[in-house]
Amino acid sequence: MTMRPDDHRRKWDKNEYEKLAAERLLNQVAPKEEEPVQRENLKRRDYKVDLDSKLGKSVVINKNTPTSQSGGYYCNVCDCVVKDSINFLDHINGKKHQRNLGMSMKVERSTVDQVKERFQQNKKKMEEKQKDYELERRLREAKEEEDRYKEHRKEKRKERKRKAEDTDDFGSGGGLPDDMAAIMGFSGFGGSKKNS
Repeated sequence: MTMRPDDHRRKWDKNEYEKLAAERLLNQVAPKEEEPVQRENLKRRDYKVDLDSKLGKSVVINKNTPTSQSGGYYCNVCDCVVKDSINFLDHINGKKHQRNLGMSMKVERSTVDQVKERFQQNKKKMEEKQKDYELERRLREAKEEEDRYKEHRKEKRKERKRKAEDTDDFGSGGGLPDDMAAIMGFSGFGGSKKNS
């Protein structure tokens, strides 16, 4: 671009701009190929999301409070605070968070063999639960049977005691009790000899 003092209109240097256009064309034909970032496929979380720890608690927040301790749910991967649990779950399941973890949103496709193996594992788990349930039920039934047996023995003991008390009311010989007979002066009329 050349400017003369008496001419205030812009003049373009055609040669210079032709060179720039040629360079741009060369760059477009052979662009710098950047390797795409390879991210691993989306996989299952191996930790439990803690949503209940701050539930029902009051926290004083001031200007100097770090963002991780401010109100809401803090994501240390993305360094952001989300105000409620639903949005926090949306965030940790979202594209931005998964990208920061180094994962793409693609899921690995399972083969038929993997699916069959998974069915077998689930079947074994169900059988173990069924066995555990059967064991618990049998233990419960055995405990109930034992409790019934103990109650029955207790009742029999009480019944024997009642019968024994009924027969002891009038003595073993059908007469008065020993202490009553002694008060009335009948103690010496028994069949056994006592040395006094």
